[in-house]
Amino acid sequence: MPIIKSAKKYLMVSSRKRVFNLRRLKTMRGLIKDLRNFIAQEKLKEAQKLLPQVFKAIDKATKGGVLKANTASRKKSRLTKTINRLSKKPEGKN
Repeated sequence: MPIIKSAKKYLMVSSRKRVFNLRRLKTMRGLIKDLRNFIAQEKLKEAQKLLPQVFKAIDKATKGGVLKANTASRKKSRLTKTINRLSKKPEGKN
């Protein structure tokens, strides 16, 4: 535990920020998991509807410093690529 007064203040601030960061991370991971489930079930329309929400969650996590910019960009790119691959898949063939 901190002894110095300023260190005690910083501990309070960082613990408050931790709650927000964990909430952002949990939201983002949950949405990505939902999107991947739609992709696995080949529900293209639902996946395309969810994609903007996932992008928003990733961008918020990046803005808050939870993710680095390149990591966010990579996640968005890979998710988009997966959905595009699913949409180009011919109907009736697996």
